[in-house]
Amino acid sequence: MALKPESTAPFHSVQYALRVLEAVSKHGGGVTDAQIARETGLPTVHLSSLLLMLRREGYVEQVTGGAYVVGDSLVLLGSGATRRDALQAKLQQTLDHLRDSVGAAIYISRYIDGEIRVTEIADGPLTPAVNEWVDFRSAAHASAIGKCLLTQLDQNGRRDHVSRHRTARLTSRTITNERVLFSTLDSQPATVPMLDLQEYAVGTVCAAVPLTAGSTVGCLALSLPVEHAHRLRAAADTLNRRAAPMVLSLAL
Repeated sequence: MALKPESTAPFHSVQYALRVLEAVSKHGGGVTDAQIARETGLPTVHLSSLLLMLRREGYVEQVTGGAYVVGDSLVLLGSGATRRDALQAKLQQTLDHLRDSVGAAIYISRYIDGEIRVTEIADGPLTPAVNEWVDFRSAAHASAIGKCLLTQLDQNGRRDHVSRHRTARLTSRTITNERVLFSTLDSQPATVPMLDLQEYAVGTVCAAVPLTAGSTVGCLALSLPVEHAHRLRAAADTLNRRAAPMVLSLAL
């Protein structure tokens, strides 16, 4: 399975965030943003937004005088099993915060060994997860999660997937024609969230954005009951802006 060429979506700035973290880690006594800019070659306008995100997530801290040092979130990662547990806890904390800020159930899904797997969910009494009435593995053509993952595959990868999972009609809005489906995927801008407007389930709308860390094919998604469909566009935009911390957790 081959991946499509890397897109220019905003959250690919995570690659630069890793460079910033490397620069901060080298200076135990703290380093200024000007020095970070010199060492990384990042423009100040991009560096400012990255440092703001890293501070918000606790990966760096700003001390007296304005210098930046390694933050508690990075220190707690440690190594081995401790590192894995800390990364998982940090990821779940970030998902929970995003759930509360957009008022929607949040999901992380990955494409692993030719199948869709929802690996993390942040839901709650006021933000229930979508009812998986049809196995997500069989509904890539209809769900925002599935379509977002399929956009990251090449044509052969997509054909392989639909050859194993029939494009069944789940609602009156479901795209079942393979040619139309692939055309829709090809026309999807990399920086625009993928939407599902009651294509997977009547009464539910969803949005998803890609999460690419190395060779990983993944996505960040949300779901809302259809009575909150008027909030979907704004929630999807927030999802897109907040994807970077998720990619960073996957990349560390």
